[in-house]
Amino acid sequence: MAAGTIPTPVAEPFVEMRDIAKTFGTVKALAGLNLSIRPGELVTVVGPSGCGKSTLFNILAGLEEPDPGHTLHFRGKPSTASALLGQVAFMPQRDLLFPWRNVIDNAILPLEVQGKSRDEARKLALQMLPEFGLAGFEKQYPHELSGGMRQRVALMRTFMFERELMLLDEPFGALDALTRAMMQRWLLDVWAKHKRTVLFITHDVDEAIFLGDRILVMTSRPGHIKLEEKVDLPRPRHPDVLTSTAFIELKKKLLASIEEESMKAFAAGSAIKTH
Repeated sequence: MAAGTIPTPVAEPFVEMRDIAKTFGTVKALAGLNLSIRPGELVTVVGPSGCGKSTLFNILAGLEEPDPGHTLHFRGKPSTASALLGQVAFMPQRDLLFPWRNVIDNAILPLEVQGKSRDEARKLALQMLPEFGLAGFEKQYPHELSGGMRQRVALMRTFMFERELMLLDEPFGALDALTRAMMQRWLLDVWAKHKRTVLFITHDVDEAIFLGDRILVMTSRPGHIKLEEKVDLPRPRHPDVLTSTAFIELKKKLLASIEEESMKAFAAGSAIKTH
C-alpha cells in the first residue's frame, strides 16, 4: 500500500459461523463448517447432493439448532440459531403460494404476520408490483400463473418480509432454461436496487457464477466449506459473460471440485452397501 493511502474499511461480517456441526441420529450432516457473509453480498452455495446445504439454511433460518460447541454471530453479536427465527427471510425451493389467495394477498402475507392491516399491506404491495413484473396480475390466482410468475410472487413475498439477510434455496430450480436465465437477470436487478444480503443455494454452477460475489463449494457429507472463490466479473452482469474466458476457467475449477466430492459420496455409499 502506498504511503499515506487510507485503507478501505472492511465491513464486519453480517453473519459468522464457526465449527458448525449438525447430527440427525446416526447421520452427521455438517461438521466443522465455517462461514462468513458481509453486508450486501450475494453469496452462492454449490455442492454434491446431500452435502447439507439445506441443513445449513435451516440453521440460519432458526429452524434447526446446531450441535453444541459452535460459535454463531449475527450483526456482530453472539447469537443462537433459534434467536434467528423471524430475523431472516427464507424462500424454500417450492413457492408455497396459498391457492385460495390471489397474487397481492399472497405477497402481503409477511406484512399481515407482522401486524399490518390488509388494506395498508395491499397499498405497499401495489407499489412493488411493477418492480417484480407483476403489474396487472394482482387479482390472478396461483393456478393462473406460469412457473416464472409464481416464483416472482414468492420472491416479492420474501422481499416484503423486510429482513437484511435473505436465504434463497434453489428458487429457480424447477424452471425451464430460458425462464431461469430471465429470472437470474431480473433477480440481479432487484438485488442491486435493494442491496439485501443474500445466500443462494443452487445445483447449477453457471447460475452460481453468474449471480455470486463469492461462491462456496461444500464437501460431501458431513458438509463443510471446501472451497471459496471470489467472482471477479464486472457488474452489472450480462449474458455474454457466460462465454468469457474468466467465466469458463472458474467453471472448470468449480466443476472439478464438485465432481471430486460427488465421487467421494458415491464411494462411501457403495462401501455401506457392501457391508
